Amino acid sequence: MSTVRLLGAADIRRLAAELDVTPTKKLGQNFVVDANTVRKIVTAAHVEDGESVVEVGPGLGSLTLAILETGARVTAVEIDSRLASRLAQTASEQGVEDGKLTVVEHDAMTIAELPGDPEVLVANLPYNVSVPVLLHFMETFAQLKRGVVMVQAEVGERLAAAPGSKIYGAPSAKAAWYGEWKLVGTVSRQVFWPVPNVDSVLVGFERSAEPLGSEADRLDTFRIIDLAFQQRRKMLRQALSRELGGSAAASEILEKAGVEPTVRGEALDVHAFYRIAKAVREAQ
Repeated sequence: MSTVRLLGAADIRRLAAELDVTPTKKLGQNFVVDANTVRKIVTAAHVEDGESVVEVGPGLGSLTLAILETGARVTAVEIDSRLASRLAQTASEQGVEDGKLTVVEHDAMTIAELPGDPEVLVANLPYNVSVPVLLHFMETFAQLKRGVVMVQAEVGERLAAAPGSKIYGAPSAKAAWYGEWKLVGTVSRQVFWPVPNVDSVLVGFERSAEPLGSEADRLDTFRIIDLAFQQRRKMLRQALSRELGGSAAASEILEKAGVEPTVRGEALDVHAFYRIAKAVREAQ
């Protein structure tokens, strides 16, 4: 296996200048300029030789090369044509074997097919699209079994939050539909260019062996989750009353689902939201 050379800070600035790419804090664009950090992400994801990995937003390729260093194959999804068109050349220049990297120029929010059927997701996600991208990938690509993403600390803590905590919300419950999410590391601001105004964390996930329900079940459950957290300080019977025909009707459905009508959404796990969705369907 050929030796893959990772990018250093000078390499990244040189590539950015060549492509006339100026990372902006407004868009959440921050390039990792530290080789130890990208190796840390790949290690946390337990990427192994021969595995097929999808990376979202590879940028200039620092994390891409760290994944390829393991001997894994990478499908990189990049929306920026300048970055997408340069990535394969960068990989070749840094010692990556032909055929190991596939670059797909596409918006990660709408992509529907991935070459190589990757089972692992590894990404440094911009904070402004991280949750929608993750949920889209979990919904669309059932073959994704596990992964690690680097996100803004506040977003990562919310994804991994358990019911009952102040930061538990709709993203937490929706992510839990697919499996288990937990914090697996922290990342210093100083390894980014430009240095961001927020801290970052690594969030790992393992998809459940069996889906919680059908696609129709998921849509119904997510609708109940959205209603519950749109008015998170209200009791559930109030938060759901307009949708379910009044407070009394909502209370009856909640009781059938085994949920106390006076609790708030933040107290419920995804299984409870699923039971409510089923009870709503049965009542219709």
